[in-house]
Amino acid sequence: MADQETPRNPERSPSAAPEGAKEPPATTPPVVYPKRRSHKRWMILAAVVVVLVGGVFLWHYFSGFESTDDAQVDVHLYPVSARISGYVQAVHVGDNQWVQQGATLVEIDPKDYQVALAKAQADVATAEAAARALNIDVPVSSVDTASQLKFTSSDIQNAKAAIAAGEKQVAAAQARIQEAEAQNVKAQDDVQRYHLLLVKDEVPKQTYDYAVAAAQTDTAALAAAKADEATAEQNVAEARSRLVEAIARNESAEAGPQRVASTRARALSAVADIAQKRAELDQAELNLGYTRILAPVTGEVTKNVVVGWNVDPGEQLLTVVPLDQVWITANFKETQLKHMRVGQKADVVLDSNGRTYHGHVDSIAGGTGPIFSLLPPENATGNYVKIVQRVPVKIVLEPGENRDHALRPGMNVEAKVYLR
Repeated sequence: MADQETPRNPERSPSAAPEGAKEPPATTPPVVYPKRRSHKRWMILAAVVVVLVGGVFLWHYFSGFESTDDAQVDVHLYPVSARISGYVQAVHVGDNQWVQQGATLVEIDPKDYQVALAKAQADVATAEAAARALNIDVPVSSVDTASQLKFTSSDIQNAKAAIAAGEKQVAAAQARIQEAEAQNVKAQDDVQRYHLLLVKDEVPKQTYDYAVAAAQTDTAALAAAKADEATAEQNVAEARSRLVEAIARNESAEAGPQRVASTRARALSAVADIAQKRAELDQAELNLGYTRILAPVTGEVTKNVVVGWNVDPGEQLLTVVPLDQVWITANFKETQLKHMRVGQKADVVLDSNGRTYHGHVDSIAGGTGPIFSLLPPENATGNYVKIVQRVPVKIVLEPGENRDHALRPGMNVEAKVYLR
């Protein structure tokens, strides 16, 4: 049995030894084999380290951004409507045509508004002519009234003075008449007395002649005094007539300011009428300008109108979509907003072509989407179930990103916001 045992170390078996070699001594030490269990432990430890490092890197990578596929392309649509009523005589754009801001899109027949503009211009000219005439009349009336008041006041004073002077002349003339009458009576008596004495030759004839001459003189003086009285009374009557006339003119002059005020009021009314007519003229010019409907912004047109329509004010004719101004509305879960801030970088992947667009967070909505709906949800119920809400986040693209206009309103995208 001993001859059949296999040696422990085949390398040192007798058959493997070369010829002439000496046999090893019987006390050769045993061969030491490698420890396989220790090698496996190192491999497991290395694998664990790799997994941990990979997990850390993965955690760091995935915690560096938030993403959602609940995102769409948005834009402000610009509806183009008519501001006046009329007949559409020309449409200068087609469906989905690109137009520049200020380009003419639709023309409404302008003939009615041209006639209205001409009428408004004529009304303004008429009102201005009437106002000019009244503005000239007002200063003239004011000057006439002032001069009339000045002169009539002086005439009244002169007439009153003339009346007073005339009355004094009348009184003096009456006194002279009384004196002349007395002198005349005495002179007549002397003539009669001297005549009787002359007949009796008691006085010379010369004395009698003196008495007759004195009587004639006194008679003439009496007649003159009466004439002076008549003249003075005539002067008084004329002065009173002038006074009445001056008082009448003064009353008319005093009513002059009222006439001036009335004329001035008419002038102010004419000025107001000019302002009204000019406002109507401005409106007529605006209405004529509204016959050409222009593009409010640069964008792509979706039209509803065709030639031959009779449109009314406010009726929508076209819609302009400014594709250069699109943005992304990404609805993130409320649990994803913890580290999200305005200004953070963002990438947007468009579903239709798989292209990535670069942008940044512009703003975060002030509430969740349902809160702005017509009928907000009411959670105060007995069977309340907590549901994670979504908050709209506005992502604005960097300039030139949508140069090819591939982003269209309503398209679905995947949004990713980088938190670091």
